[in-house]
Amino acid sequence: MANAATAPLLASSHDGEPAKEPSIDDVMEMYIGATGILQLLKAVLVAFAWAFDAQQVFISAFTDAEPRWHCLAASTGNSSCSRSSTAASPCALPPGTWAWDRPAVASVVSEWALSCAGGPALVSLPASSFFAGCLAGGFLLTTLADSLLGRKKMLLVSLVSMSVAGVLAIFAPNVWVYAALRLLSGFFRSMVGTCTLVLSTELVGKRCRHMVSAAAFFGFALGFLSLPALAYAFRDASWRNMYFWTSVPCLCYCVLLYFLVPESPRWLLVRGRKLDAMEALKQIISLNGSCATASFSLLDRCTVHEDDDGASSGGGVFATLQAMWERRWAFQRLAATMAASFGVGMFYFGMPLNVGSLGSDLYLSVTLNALAELAAAVLTWLLVSRSDRRSAVIALTAAAGACSLACVAIPRRAASARMAAEVLSFFAACTAFDVLLIYSTEMFPTSVRNSAVGLTMVLGGAAAPVLIALGRESSLWSFGVFGIAIGCSGLFIPCLPETRGKRMSDTMEEEERNEAAMGLV
Repeated sequence: MANAATAPLLASSHDGEPAKEPSIDDVMEMYIGATGILQLLKAVLVAFAWAFDAQQVFISAFTDAEPRWHCLAASTGNSSCSRSSTAASPCALPPGTWAWDRPAVASVVSEWALSCAGGPALVSLPASSFFAGCLAGGFLLTTLADSLLGRKKMLLVSLVSMSVAGVLAIFAPNVWVYAALRLLSGFFRSMVGTCTLVLSTELVGKRCRHMVSAAAFFGFALGFLSLPALAYAFRDASWRNMYFWTSVPCLCYCVLLYFLVPESPRWLLVRGRKLDAMEALKQIISLNGSCATASFSLLDRCTVHEDDDGASSGGGVFATLQAMWERRWAFQRLAATMAASFGVGMFYFGMPLNVGSLGSDLYLSVTLNALAELAAAVLTWLLVSRSDRRSAVIALTAAAGACSLACVAIPRRAASARMAAEVLSFFAACTAFDVLLIYSTEMFPTSVRNSAVGLTMVLGGAAAPVLIALGRESSLWSFGVFGIAIGCSGLFIPCLPETRGKRMSDTMEEEERNEAAMGLV
């Protein structure tokens, strides 16, 4: 197989001049471009990690929900607990005059009386800690997948650590320990989405990349959709059950991932590890029914060495960040992408946690948001194959911002209309988030791709829980700020180059050559 395929790459041009050296992208397409069904299934298995990621991101919509309460029958005639007071907080009411609608252990807010003990700040502490951990992990761990650990090891470390923190949360005795564990979970979870998307797309040919990316978004939607089902099943039980049934299955999944999925051969070549890349390619080629002992002579011609790209091999853990910092075009792309992702991320991660303030049923609201995520995955798949990235993100962020601001204008008593506006805004934001992620993977070369995509995903989420807690009193703090933030994020997209139909570069130098040929750098 390989010998026949290498002929065009090794042949001389019609002018008698030697053909140019093949790039890593050329060689990867030759070896794994004709993606077979088993190869595709392995990439989809990697993409399914997003299901567990979604569960940990949005689990606090149920575990940290502020439950409803009611006056006890014996005190309904007492002026201290009347029908009109049920809309307010029960903190000022005498003990014994009111009770939660569900068992106190159903939520951390009711079990530890957080709303009365510390107000919005303490109620939002666990969720804020989780997203603060995501922010810290995004900055401190993002380069490891490009430098020391690689995509597969970083993904496994992230999933296992996130799941262990979830299991330990079952035994949390108070909100402070619980918040610390959520911080730890968020810290390691920050790399799950990035490593999943990058590894899965690097295991297949470019013909199947959009399909694998869509599979990751479908996995995220399925994980999100599983939460209301689990929460409803344990609606009268402890919130700790939610963490058990989302964390333990993830640990079992990690075992499958370890034994069945190879490391990205593209990353191995960029790091100069030719023998490891050869073994990974043999695994992939054998899945497609081809000869696993095919010639790999072209690997010698495309392997990147230390003098080719400082971010490719050696140079330390933060060499990838230095490589982007030293190049003006790379820094401008990273800054514009991070600025755009701030508003999109704030909206995307914050809106599902804010559905409790809509006045509608919590299980129904979260289910509708999860279904919107599923529909967004379908729309993303269609958009990335048929539309420009820039125009798609700009239109989607504008639509999400307008619908979110509509939630502020619609009165609280019109719960159905507010729910419809919220679902539409979340649908647009989900699609914008998905397209922006694919856009980011196409803008940066393999040597810095995981670092760049990781940095675009860390902003925005940390501020969302506080805004949600304040938004229980006034929608302007939640829906209003979310709408303005995501609407303004689209203003940074015109600063970025269009990548539709563009080949994937593997080093900074190769990206510069490709962009110079197009007059963009």
